[in-house]
Amino acid sequence: MPDPRVEKLAKVLVSYSLSLQPGEEFVMSAPSLAEELSLAVYKEAVLAGAHVLAFNDLTGRDEIFFKYANDAQLDYDSPFDRFIVERYTASLYIGAPENTRALSGIDPARMARAGRAQAETRKLFQQRAARGELKWCYTIYPTHAGAQEADMSLSEYQDFVYGAGLLDLDDPVAAWRAEAERQRCLIRWLDGRDQVTIKGSNVDVRMSIKGRKFVESAGTHNFPSGEIFTGPVESSVEGWVRFSYPGIFGGQEIEDIELWFEEGKVVREKAAKGQELLTELLNTDAGSRFLGEWGIGTNYQIQRFTKNMLFDEKIGGTIHFAVGMGYPESGSQNESAIHWDMLCDMADSEVAIDGDLFYKNGQFVV
Repeated sequence: MPDPRVEKLAKVLVSYSLSLQPGEEFVMSAPSLAEELSLAVYKEAVLAGAHVLAFNDLTGRDEIFFKYANDAQLDYDSPFDRFIVERYTASLYIGAPENTRALSGIDPARMARAGRAQAETRKLFQQRAARGELKWCYTIYPTHAGAQEADMSLSEYQDFVYGAGLLDLDDPVAAWRAEAERQRCLIRWLDGRDQVTIKGSNVDVRMSIKGRKFVESAGTHNFPSGEIFTGPVESSVEGWVRFSYPGIFGGQEIEDIELWFEEGKVVREKAAKGQELLTELLNTDAGSRFLGEWGIGTNYQIQRFTKNMLFDEKIGGTIHFAVGMGYPESGSQNESAIHWDMLCDMADSEVAIDGDLFYKNGQFVV
């Protein structure tokens, strides 16, 4: 029996997240497991009058590529992908994993090499998005693999996913608009400030946000969402942080990550598990040892770790740092082939900005 929340999600994605207009060129990519949601979105996009290009993302494709591609293939930046980024004005990717660990046996250096080859296309994507020329959104369709990763049954995971998106409400769009206004209130308080101090059992970090902009995330680029974020001044980050949740990259887990910063750069890294992968990722390129993002989760509907950063970085009561590429709309100038988020619990921590208390024990106090 069809889940009515799938149709509701499709309507929200088309009318709110992407706000598709008649005649707009819209590209959508999704694996076959997400067919139910893909078709629902396709229908809504056609009804909205958009010109839709739909791709089927082959299950197992990435594993085959990274196993067998030669150096020339790893270094290839597809002109077709670049054309899509240059031409289309709206983009949606739907994640629906059949196996969340499909890339766990792949050499991370090969993935990093391919990432470097695609850096210019990815940079163009970010620049067009920052200028408002490209609307984009990423969401997921709940699968058995995602449920297993989150230690839930499929029905529990479906309830979690759709609940996090506020799709159980009569009017989820109104709820997301209210969330956007709450975030804008926080951003107005932060506007024009400079020195940030974050202290707690897992973190002792100082950095500057002078001249940088906080960006709201209330269901437009990520769905579900719930965070505010910025790009710290690259050379300003000093101190230490321990990420209380595992970092996940390409289906591989890195546990108990600790980073030490000096003049913005990660000068030392440590992990209880996955040390080699951690160092490999941080050595990807010149920008991968600097922060591209500091974000604060605002979605208190999400209260459990699921090993999916779409949800985890939004958990109310957490912050996250991303090494690598920053978002131009935040003022970040950091460029890298990677953007890798890591999550820190703030249950016994506080954030002060220019000496004023902003956040304490997982809650905003302003």
